[in-house]
Amino acid sequence: MKRLIYPSVFWVCLVALLLMGQGVQAQETGSLPDFTELVEEAAPAVVNISTSRTVQRQGGPIFHGFGGQEIPEIFRHFFGDRFPMPPGGEGGGQGRGYERQSLGSGFIISEDGYIMTSAHVVEGADEILVRLDDHRELEATLVGSDPQTDVAVVKVEASGLPMLPMGDSDKMQVGEWVAAIGSPFGFDHSVTAGIISAINRTLPRDAYVPFIQTDVAINPGNSGGPLFNLDGEVIGINSQILTRSGGFMGLSFTIPINVAMDVAEQLREEGRVERGWLGVMIQPVSRDLAESFGMESASGALIADLDPNGPAAQSGLQAGDVILEVDGEEVERSSSLPRLIGRVDPGEEVTLTLMRDGEQMTQEVTLGEWPREEEAAATTGGEDSPARLGIVVAELDDALRERLGIPGGVLVRQVEPQGAAAQAGILAGDILVSIDNRPVSTPQELAEVVENLPTDRAVPIRLYRDGRSLFVALRLNGE
Repeated sequence: MKRLIYPSVFWVCLVALLLMGQGVQAQETGSLPDFTELVEEAAPAVVNISTSRTVQRQGGPIFHGFGGQEIPEIFRHFFGDRFPMPPGGEGGGQGRGYERQSLGSGFIISEDGYIMTSAHVVEGADEILVRLDDHRELEATLVGSDPQTDVAVVKVEASGLPMLPMGDSDKMQVGEWVAAIGSPFGFDHSVTAGIISAINRTLPRDAYVPFIQTDVAINPGNSGGPLFNLDGEVIGINSQILTRSGGFMGLSFTIPINVAMDVAEQLREEGRVERGWLGVMIQPVSRDLAESFGMESASGALIADLDPNGPAAQSGLQAGDVILEVDGEEVERSSSLPRLIGRVDPGEEVTLTLMRDGEQMTQEVTLGEWPREEEAAATTGGEDSPARLGIVVAELDDALRERLGIPGGVLVRQVEPQGAAAQAGILAGDILVSIDNRPVSTPQELAEVVENLPTDRAVPIRLYRDGRSLFVALRLNGE
């Protein structure tokens, strides 16, 4: 009997398990989103963007891939650049020009031809070509670009174009399904999907953007393309990936559309972006510092120094103050402060909650305007210095120089995300003391030194940061 019953029980159990497995599989499959309708409706408004510019080669071989330049190993914007060889191959003489072509994505935000993309896709372009879903290629003009948020707007002469609906990125939650459409490696209208992994991510050198982190597969050429929610609404612009190989490794970062649209509106109206400026140099609050300040937790932004002519100093803020809140919104970490201040218009008043001498207090501050690049060019004695280094500098006043105990230097007020200075690790708030072993005390001296820097080797830069001196290596790309 046992020999007859045992097989029967076995097969009954096996069949039951198989049916259960099929049921689970069907249930899981049924719960997955279907993106076919989304893609059908949205794809016509997603475009391919290619750019080119003529630059002067300084001699030596041309290195291909990602702009022919070294890109930081951890965080890198993905350019998808291709470099055709100049006439005569690699042995061309010094100063001969060649075409640099960059490939990216974008999406139409108005029927009359306004298109949003990433700033680094169109950076320095002499020509911008937009390829539409119907295979038309239209030349575009740059309306405006904001490197701080990596948002740009271009315009093509056309009408009746399909456009995408905008969502509310503030309502997105971790775990929601999202999809991206773009041109990875030049393959138009490629679709990838995943979930939101985290929100309000702050990345190195990108303090003005609360990034959305996803596991959507993003590769070179996707940059500037849209990220959609399940309703087919754009909730972000695909901007960056975390990679050690140059390709997708499971972490991608998107600019929230609420941030991007605010920037785009300013670019369309003014051609540039205005953001609030407090005029402080900040640092994180460690546990030991929090304890010494009488704080319960290590949060907020510690003011390490102030611009004596800046809004913070004029309003009575002091070095050693810890900024805990801006208009009632908590400053969770020091890197959150630039974003909270930057989104406020210049001239508006903010209420800061501070910790000073173990006591909490509030202080009203009327914000100034973040220095513009054209002002920086005048400050540094010409456009060559900011263009080569990608920084905005200001002269140190005698009181600050004496307080820091340094003989000279210039204050770094702004660092472009994709500039040579950012790649070297220079941060806003650093004091640049010397470059290539040559001391600098004024923006004009810096401009003179930078003008003659070599492009075939790295040069040392001495900085003063957070009360200590350090060196970084800077390498300029051939121009």
